[in-house]
Amino acid sequence: MNNTICTALNQQINKEFFSSYLYLSMAAFFENQNLKGFANWMRVQAKEENDHAMGLYNHLLERGGKVELGEIKKPSTDFKDILNIFEETLIHEQNITKKIHELYELSTTEKDFALQSFLKWYVDEQVEEEANAQELIDKVKILGGKGEALYLLDRELSARVYVPATILTK
Repeated sequence: MNNTICTALNQQINKEFFSSYLYLSMAAFFENQNLKGFANWMRVQAKEENDHAMGLYNHLLERGGKVELGEIKKPSTDFKDILNIFEETLIHEQNITKKIHELYELSTTEKDFALQSFLKWYVDEQVEEEANAQELIDKVKILGGKGEALYLLDRELSARVYVPATILTK
């Protein structure tokens, strides 16, 4: 594995760990609002992002690359409301998608076909991540984020269960 690929993978590992931190920060906001279902959804999301980082970490090690864990930036803790959080989630996931696409493009340029094959899972995963965020934005907008509708959505989100990413079992 060449140094360019190794550096890019280490940077993406950091971005995925930051994503986990960001979603934990959002979960804390929801906990403070006594929205346990929303908090649960974000905690599950944080675990998934940790899995994404570990998938890249494992791939780097399997290919003989050097893992260099960098400092993780402090996530925001200043959220306005539920809609704002999910809008920020979508923007964040769109940025991660862009970075995954850049990594995929780099794997093509560098003719690293093993990485290209591996990254296909991440490309597909990002489609799901963006769709989930958009779905929650739409639901919050439709329901207005208040009263009984908010309670029902909170209850729905409390049912989300963490399932380890398939990228870790390959």
